[in-house]
Amino acid sequence: MSELAAAERDLAACQRLLVEGSRSFLAASRILPREVARAACALYAFCRLADDSVDAAGEGRAAPGAGAGASDALAGLRERLDAIYAGTPRAFAADRAFAGVVARYRLPRAWPQALLEGFEWDATGRQYEDLAQVRDYAVRVAGSVGAMMARVMGVQSRAAVARACELGVAMQLTNIARDVGEDARLGRLYLPRGWMRAAGIDPDAWLARPVFTPALGGVVDRLLDEARRCYEGGATGIVELPVACRPGIGAAALLYADIGRSVRARGCDSVSARAVVRPGRKAQLMAWAALASLGGGTRAAAAPPAEVEFLLDAAGLVGAVHAPPRAALHSVLELFERLERRDRGLKAGFDAGPVPGVRA
Repeated sequence: MSELAAAERDLAACQRLLVEGSRSFLAASRILPREVARAACALYAFCRLADDSVDAAGEGRAAPGAGAGASDALAGLRERLDAIYAGTPRAFAADRAFAGVVARYRLPRAWPQALLEGFEWDATGRQYEDLAQVRDYAVRVAGSVGAMMARVMGVQSRAAVARACELGVAMQLTNIARDVGEDARLGRLYLPRGWMRAAGIDPDAWLARPVFTPALGGVVDRLLDEARRCYEGGATGIVELPVACRPGIGAAALLYADIGRSVRARGCDSVSARAVVRPGRKAQLMAWAALASLGGGTRAAAAPPAEVEFLLDAAGLVGAVHAPPRAALHSVLELFERLERRDRGLKAGFDAGPVPGVRA
């Protein structure tokens, strides 16, 4: 088999993982430039298999590259990463495809290494007392992916990479809010424990018997508020991406933000069931993202969070992390917020007032 044919076969294997693993990411990737989409697919496949390896080992199941336990799986992943960066990837399609991305785009090793550190925190049962600690976790398992995606799209600006990291954090916080029940059944808790205690919930007792209560819903809602702030900051970086990449990344942001809207539509009950975005809604959001990518910006955002600085420093990115123009995508996020407030008001039995630009 020729080298080109082998590479295409590996990519096809990565694409199957994407179809099975993340429909939102898959939908957004379809409107990215071809080479960016292919690299993103390889990146996703490696991250997904690495995560699955640690999870499966912790549950006593066999997985590619995993040993008898989570520590063995992590050691195996580090060896696989060593081989990838040495240009001699192990015999896994995802490893070979990711090695090609690493070589072509010169991804700093610290970025996938941060991802593995986040997986290590999962394996060791790390607890998260406050929002800062949850964000530290999100930077590793998702901010690092945002940085790698930015490099694949040709972004070299420290400011733009910082915003990409922040967008990754926003998506991870949304995932946490959506998967509260699913994570709890695996013995994991990513909600800030301090927030839970402040709401009258004992974190360990709840984890032993996870059930939904209005108090828990308030904690989830609070986390979604934080995710929204991160979307606002991350969205400002979209205007610094190549024009051809903006619709795809904008779509990813809107699709993930809409997961949060779906959670809230269920009263923030992400224990009883898992919120999803329906196909028709996805098509609508992708169209909105395409329109938003054509706009400019007028307002500035606050500086990105300090916890992403180590990723920027590891890549040798220089220059001030300034506040770029606020992308037109932000206006769509603001529209979501107005619609949510209006819906809540109607459900509470009063009229929250008209939403500008939206017919009742």
